[in-house]
Amino acid sequence: MTTSNSKNFEIDVAEYIEEAFERCGLEVRTGYDLVTAKRSLNLLFADWANRGLNQWTIEQTSLTVASGISEYPAGTLSLPVAASASFSVGEAITGGTSGATASVISKTSATSMSTTVPTGTFSAGETITGGTSGATTTVSAAQDFSDVQSTIDILSTVVTRDGTDFEIDRLSRSEFLNIPSKSQTGRPNQFFLDRQITPVLKIWPVPDNSTDIVKFNRLTRLDDADTFTDTVDVPFRFYPCLAAGLAYYLSMKKNPQMMGMLKSVYEEEMIRAMEEDRDRASFRISPPAYNYGV
Repeated sequence: MTTSNSKNFEIDVAEYIEEAFERCGLEVRTGYDLVTAKRSLNLLFADWANRGLNQWTIEQTSLTVASGISEYPAGTLSLPVAASASFSVGEAITGGTSGATASVISKTSATSMSTTVPTGTFSAGETITGGTSGATTTVSAAQDFSDVQSTIDILSTVVTRDGTDFEIDRLSRSEFLNIPSKSQTGRPNQFFLDRQITPVLKIWPVPDNSTDIVKFNRLTRLDDADTFTDTVDVPFRFYPCLAAGLAYYLSMKKNPQMMGMLKSVYEEEMIRAMEEDRDRASFRISPPAYNYGV
């Protein structure tokens, strides 16, 4: 007898739904069964974001800072324009029709600018004007906030200057508020993540150049289950947990008598999966030397 010699077992959204219904002692019979199950699956993904660290959803993002700018999108945010060359890095821009305002972080291409999270919303086709340069251009399309809004949290941050990475410490909301001189400039060494719908990374001191690079590891959302033929954004080791969780969610609506048992199975599967999905870096504890009279 021989093994299959394959390691590509993968389940799509429809198959997860079928498995979950069967665990509830039911069958998928109507189109609405599929719709309500897919909705539950996406709500389950939101629950996973609240439960802690999902290693496969960590992304490293890099942003080049702009002198005098202390607030940055917690991801990639570009404004597509007809031309960007005449604008200055760090200057404020204003939409002529919408009145929206933002600051230019970098000119990523001839027809795109990286900006801070705007106050208001730039409209496609409107003219924007630079507050310092006086340059004008036309917005080609609405800004896409999806990459920034997919950020759940930031795990660690460094700033790179002259090829050397320097750690940046995290502050709480109150600690950041209590900084007495928020306009002080220098190499950033502290940050606060303002976790709005569009998260904003606030760094301090305010950058004194436009060459430092802020790098951060961010925890991002799982991809949505949009169609029934989609494969899910989950590694194989979480397959049992996903099936168990969806069955539990469906039991609330379809078979409440089984909720207790299915919840227990789901929590057991989740514990096993989370214990496996952990950082395996070495951990050492050393007693302080003064305990030995050194």
